[in-house]
Amino acid sequence: MITVQGVVDRVGPTLLHTRLPGTAEHVTDVVIAEPGGRDPIGQGDLVLGVGVHGTKDAAELVRYCEGAAAVLLKPPLPGRAAVRSAAQAVGVALVEVNAAASWAQVVLLLRSVLDADADESDEHHDAEPGLGDLFRLADAAAAVVDAPVTIEDANSRVLAYSARQDRTDPARVSTIMGRRVPDDVLARFRSRGVFRDLSRGRTTIFVPRQKDGTLPRLIVPIRMGGELLGSMWAVVPGPVSDERASAFADTAPVVALHLLRRRAREDAGRRRSAELVRTVLEGTGSVRLAAAELDLPDEPHRVVAIAIRTPDPLGAEGMRLALWERITAGVGRRPAVTELRDVLYAVVADRTGWPALRQALTGEEGPLVAAGPAAPLTELAASRSLAEEMLNLLRTGLIGGPVVSHEEAWTVLALHRSATGALASGATDFGPLAVLTAHDERSGTSYVDTLYEWLRHPGDPRAASGALRIHPNTLRYRLAKLVELAKVDLDDPDTRLALLVQLAALHWA
Repeated sequence: MITVQGVVDRVGPTLLHTRLPGTAEHVTDVVIAEPGGRDPIGQGDLVLGVGVHGTKDAAELVRYCEGAAAVLLKPPLPGRAAVRSAAQAVGVALVEVNAAASWAQVVLLLRSVLDADADESDEHHDAEPGLGDLFRLADAAAAVVDAPVTIEDANSRVLAYSARQDRTDPARVSTIMGRRVPDDVLARFRSRGVFRDLSRGRTTIFVPRQKDGTLPRLIVPIRMGGELLGSMWAVVPGPVSDERASAFADTAPVVALHLLRRRAREDAGRRRSAELVRTVLEGTGSVRLAAAELDLPDEPHRVVAIAIRTPDPLGAEGMRLALWERITAGVGRRPAVTELRDVLYAVVADRTGWPALRQALTGEEGPLVAAGPAAPLTELAASRSLAEEMLNLLRTGLIGGPVVSHEEAWTVLALHRSATGALASGATDFGPLAVLTAHDERSGTSYVDTLYEWLRHPGDPRAASGALRIHPNTLRYRLAKLVELAKVDLDDPDTRLALLVQLAALHWA
C-alpha cells in the first residue's frame, strides 16, 4: 500500500505539494468531488476538488471527506485558514495541485501511480492484453465529465467503457453488447456530420438529443501527431459547461498514448502471428509447431484468400488493416491471418470458421473472397494455391462472386487450366475454327459463338438458342451455314470433341 506522501513523491513536485499531512496510513482510490456533492467517500480515498473555487465550499468538502486520505485543491485554497482547520479536525491531508494542471491529467496520473503500486496478483484480467488500462482511463474520463464513457478506435470498435452504462440509451447498450457501434447508429451520427467533424480535428463535438430518443453525446477525438486514433463518447443529459468539456478533452492525450502503446503491442503480435501463418501456408519449417502456437485445432482447415475491391492503393491498405482487425476480432474461432502481396490470407476451421467468415464477408460492397478446399494442417499449402487461383478468376470475372468456395468453382478451375494448356500448345491454331473466326471478324456474324453453345448443349437446341438469345430456327440456320462455310462434319464425335476443346480454350483462358 502507498501513502499520500508516496503518491505525491511519485507524481512529482511540479504538480503536487503536500500542504498538511493527514492521519490515513495508505491510499486506496481516486474520486472526484464537487461542492454540494454527496457521493460516498471511502477510507483512504484521494478526493479531487474539481470545480471548488471558494473557501467556504472547500472547507465544507474537507469536513465531508472525514476518513479520506487527502483532499486535493488548487491554490490558494489549501493555504486558507478555514480549510486547514477543517482538515486538521477530521485528520485529512491537504495536497495542493499546480494551478496550470488540468484535473483530467491529475486523475490519470494518480490512477497510474496507484495501478503501478498495486499487487501484480490483483491485476485486471481482460479479454485483450493491455485493455485494463483503457477501462481505468474510461472510468477516469467518466469521472471528469460525470457521464458514462466509451473509448472507441477509428473504426468505431469499442475498446473500453466506464461504469454507469445503465444510465444510457439503447444505442449505447447495443454498442457495448456488440463491442462496436451498430450500422444504423453509425448512419444516424454520420448524417449529422459527426465523423466529418472528428476528421477535421475539432476539440469537442456536442450532439443534441435525437428524435428517436438517442440521448445527447459529447465526443472528443483522440489524436496523436495529426492522426485520428479513435474517439471518446460520453452520454450526457444535455449541454455541458465549457469547463467540464475542456476537462474531458484534456484526457484525450493520455488516452492517445495508451492507444499507441496498444497498437505497438498489437503490431508486434500481428507480425509474429503473420510469420507463423506464412509457415503454415508455405509448408516450410515445422508446420505443426506453428499451428500449435497459433492454437489451430488438429482438424481440416481452409485457406481463404481475400482481396479489397478499390482502385486506390492507399485506401486499400487502410481497408485491409480494418478488415484484418475485423476478422481477428472474432469471426467464428479466432482465425489466423497474414498478408502476402496485397492479399489477406485467413486460415479457418472448415466446419465452423469458414461458414462464419463467409457470412461476415458476404455483401454487395464486400471484398473478393475465395476459399480453397479443406485440408489437414500439414497440407494447407495446396489449399492456399487453389484459393489464389480462384481469387484471380474472381478478379477477371470468370467466376461469379464476390464469395466462392472450391466446391462451387472446381469446374471453372478445370476448364481454365485445360484452356491455358491448350492455348500454350497451339491447339487452337488449326482446323475449321480459324475459318469461322475469320468470317465472324470480316462479316460480323456469330458462327463461333453459335457452334460453342450448340456443342455445350448436345441434343438440346432450345437450351443452346436460349444461351444465344435467338430462336431455335435461327440456330438451325446458322449451323447449316457454318457447316457449309467451314466444310466441317459435325456428325463425327471426334470432330465435335476437338472443336469443343478449342472453343473452351478460347472462352476460359
